[in-house]
Amino acid sequence: MAESHDLGPTRSQGLVDVLDRILDKGLVVAGDIRIRLADVELLTIQIRLLVCSVDKAEEIGLDWWRTEPRFSSLAGGQDAGKLADRLAGLSERLDALERKHLKES
Repeated sequence: MAESHDLGPTRSQGLVDVLDRILDKGLVVAGDIRIRLADVELLTIQIRLLVCSVDKAEEIGLDWWRTEPRFSSLAGGQDAGKLADRLAGLSERLDALERKHLKES
């Protein structure tokens, strides 16, 4: 006779549940590292880590990746467009000043 064994939930299902809960609710890890020598603080490292889903981050007001050029092609495009417009304006002003200078000479 074959015996059947109920193994219960597998580890991967448990891990998925934990990750789902962390991403849904969020997880904050905070810590400080201080290095002192003879009561003189040489180095302080403050660590703050927030792990959550993008939806949760937006819900609590974090959306820095939308405007950070290194993370968003839209942000880089907007900055590049503004820079191109400003460069064109400066070029026009320089041309006008050069023409004015040549007329006065």
